[in-house]
Amino acid sequence: MIQVCIIGSSGHFGYVLDGLREVPEARLVGVAPGSPGETMDKVLAGASRLGAAPRLFDDCLDMLDELRPDVAAVACHFGDHARVAAEVLKRGIHAFVEKPVATTYSDLRMLRDVYAAGDARLAAMFGSRQMPHFRTARQAVREGAVGDIRLIQAQKSYRLGSRDAFYRQRSSYGGTIPWVGSHAIDWVRWIGGETFESVLAMHSTRDNKDHGELETTALCHFRMTNEVFASVSLDYLRPPTAPSHGDDRIRIAGTEGVLEVRDGRVLLMNDREPGIRELPLLPKEDLFPAFIRQLDEEDGRVSAEDAFAVTEACLKARQSADEGRQVLF
Repeated sequence: MIQVCIIGSSGHFGYVLDGLREVPEARLVGVAPGSPGETMDKVLAGASRLGAAPRLFDDCLDMLDELRPDVAAVACHFGDHARVAAEVLKRGIHAFVEKPVATTYSDLRMLRDVYAAGDARLAAMFGSRQMPHFRTARQAVREGAVGDIRLIQAQKSYRLGSRDAFYRQRSSYGGTIPWVGSHAIDWVRWIGGETFESVLAMHSTRDNKDHGELETTALCHFRMTNEVFASVSLDYLRPPTAPSHGDDRIRIAGTEGVLEVRDGRVLLMNDREPGIRELPLLPKEDLFPAFIRQLDEEDGRVSAEDAFAVTEACLKARQSADEGRQVLF
């Protein structure tokens, strides 16, 4: 039996609850807040719908020490991810961590060092990788559907609504580029297959509806290996009347064609067939079960290096936006 704990209720803990349905050998045994002011009511309600009855702890470290789970999911305030994940790894427990895995350079270095010193596995919650349209896009691009990639444009657009108080401070939120942008920056790297070389970014807190330091808009321009250029557009400007909470898109232009993901569809035009084709979608593959399955493997769907590389890219893009200059990798 694989024993699982959840720390925090501020991130995508639903990935774990949904994934437990597919992993009969895993059992949710404990939950605890990871940041001051967090309550675990939503997590406990979700667990109840699964028929699970985990113990509720006031302190996540007490929970880890008493229960000694095999896996701990970290989904607390974003500024606390690295601190809590490091405590998980120090105890030899595998860590499934909300992205970004750190919100400062010093925390990222610390987490890398803790990970390298032990044998426990770490993966970030890059949930978009499990979606049929992004899986299909990656497979098509890797199979040469657009030829050599020259340009990538990615978009994340969300409703703002009324966010929890911790979103209003950089110290606990981390910034819109690390929080919202990490998904799109991951697509650019994961689908495109290139490495970041430099970034020039900008962001703004204007019109954030009294959300303090939260940035409502951001734009990141990346130079990648092999002279591939990528842009990432981020905003909280999706109106409340929109048919869905988010609007995720990516466009990949290459020497032999163009592929676009939008509205959950994958559209391809290339020099092999006339017109625009809609590609059949691969099935969804839930991320948490994939993480559980990869615990005994050398490589997995989301590696620790993926988590660290994307987090570093987010932090460099945020630094570029803060300082108004290009930042090298």
